[in-house]
Amino acid sequence: MTTAAPPLTRQRTETSAARAAQVWKVYGAGEAQVVALRGVDVELERGRFTAIMGPSGSGKSTLMHCLAGLDSVSRGQVFVGDTEVTGLNDAGLTRLRREKIGFIFQQFNLLPTLTAQENILLPLAIAGRKPDQDWFKTVIDTVGLGDRLGHRPNQLSGGQQQRVACARALVSRPEVVFADEPTGNLDSRSGAEVLGFLRRSVTEYGQTIVMVTHDAVAASYADRVIFLADGQIVAELTGPTPERVLDTLKSLDRPAPLETEL
Repeated sequence: MTTAAPPLTRQRTETSAARAAQVWKVYGAGEAQVVALRGVDVELERGRFTAIMGPSGSGKSTLMHCLAGLDSVSRGQVFVGDTEVTGLNDAGLTRLRREKIGFIFQQFNLLPTLTAQENILLPLAIAGRKPDQDWFKTVIDTVGLGDRLGHRPNQLSGGQQQRVACARALVSRPEVVFADEPTGNLDSRSGAEVLGFLRRSVTEYGQTIVMVTHDAVAASYADRVIFLADGQIVAELTGPTPERVLDTLKSLDRPAPLETEL
């Protein structure tokens, strides 16, 4: 027998789209144990574009997956808006992701048998919701897909497919959109188109974007860049430029100076 999801736990977080409080993530045990996140505290503000960066193995993707409810935490708390993610059962997590979160992945994840329009509206169809036609038109106009809605994914370029994926993430007007290397499979021109759309969705429509990327140019589209190393937040930039991002990344590769106790 199927049981209904319990009420979502509420926590007052007026300015936060998502928040992590003393979050640890540990995989394995004993000699095979890997600590991916070490007591991370971070608040991601509504209506801002935040990029998460760091060396390979720094924990950036793990942090995003924990914030999005795609992975559980070993210790600590995660909130999306005023909903506590930690402790939700599978039904609660499904509802949270359906109602409050949008996702954009490197691999597009479009269904090949559906048209662009059907792919965009799929999350709403699954949730049994009708689209807001005015918002749907705004999203389609912004991504420039008006003449491609009847095309299937194999009839679209990589950049167009990713723009379909972006539109799909935004059409339900989620609390926050998590983007995992959204330009990783695109050429520079297509990548710039997708990043420009994400930037406009924040500036013009107040959307919240959290993007994991290794690309300094992509990160420069953000309002804020958070840098991780060894599972901890070690630096932050606001108003980033590609040059400042690269300089910060280079500094993470340098050994820290020895500290002397006084």
